[in-house]
Amino acid sequence: MNAVYLQTNDAEQNEVVAFRRDEDGTLKALGTYATGGRGDGKPHLASQSSIVVSGDRLLVVNAGSDDVSLFAITDDGLSLLDRAPSGGSRPTSTAVYGSTVYVLNAGGDANVTGFTLGDAGLQPRGDTRALSGADPAQIGFTPDGSSLIVTDRATDALLELPVAGGKPVRHPSSGATPYGFDFTRDGTLVVTEAFGGTVGAAAASSYASGLRPVSRSVANTRSEVCWAAVTKDGRYVFVTNFGDGSISSYAIASDGSLELVDAIAGSTVLGQKGVRDEALSADGRFLYTLDADARKVFAFAVRDDGRLDPVGDFDGLPETAAGLAAV
Repeated sequence: MNAVYLQTNDAEQNEVVAFRRDEDGTLKALGTYATGGRGDGKPHLASQSSIVVSGDRLLVVNAGSDDVSLFAITDDGLSLLDRAPSGGSRPTSTAVYGSTVYVLNAGGDANVTGFTLGDAGLQPRGDTRALSGADPAQIGFTPDGSSLIVTDRATDALLELPVAGGKPVRHPSSGATPYGFDFTRDGTLVVTEAFGGTVGAAAASSYASGLRPVSRSVANTRSEVCWAAVTKDGRYVFVTNFGDGSISSYAIASDGSLELVDAIAGSTVLGQKGVRDEALSADGRFLYTLDADARKVFAFAVRDDGRLDPVGDFDGLPETAAGLAAV
């Protein structure tokens, strides 16, 4: 089933909101599904990968009750399978590689905690690693599954955690306030940089294997950049700019270098704050963005040359809505 999912992040009862995706990219409400946990009830949860699809399973973090919910994806919607403690406080992001899951706990003493995804649900791996002094935004696996990457806004660093064990390796970020990121299939890492929210200072950098910088802080002239989504062919990356409701596009060359294509490739409510999470459909044909302040999901068709054509917007969301996953 082609679908788009997000979470309400409601402080009393967190729910997953599901939309069915039609062939033309438009969305129709499918239903809401209680996670059994609670969100933190605050707008603008740092929520890239707070909701993730892996095969016929969907994982969603509950930032208010410090746990993770696991759903089965069915033809009719979602079915809750399990709920497990996150291993820390205020879980905000998840990473999945095969049957291995890691959760980023951003509250208190931040950490990442590992799980195994199996028929019985989520089983702890006995692997919790402290992120001392970090203000983490996102967690994700490298394409080969050997390491985890965490962006740390407190120290302007990219933290590399080998899955086999050991202390995090700290790599300096090319720019200030590294936030969201995504990989191309061949391993190029693209990271957004918010520069502390300075107006007009948003940028993105790229890194080769080993987190070797390729393009350093390529500016897009916008503000408060958040998340990144690389197209399926690895030729373009779209970044959302919370500060002014815009989406910028960059071209990714074969050597991993970045070039700004369009500072405003698309927009939600241009000039107004709000756009945050984004997700590409599994077939790569559509980009979906969440503008929580407008309480809408906006859809765009992705053209072969990286252009974005508006498809429509879909409203009725709470102001605390967060996360986005598409299949």
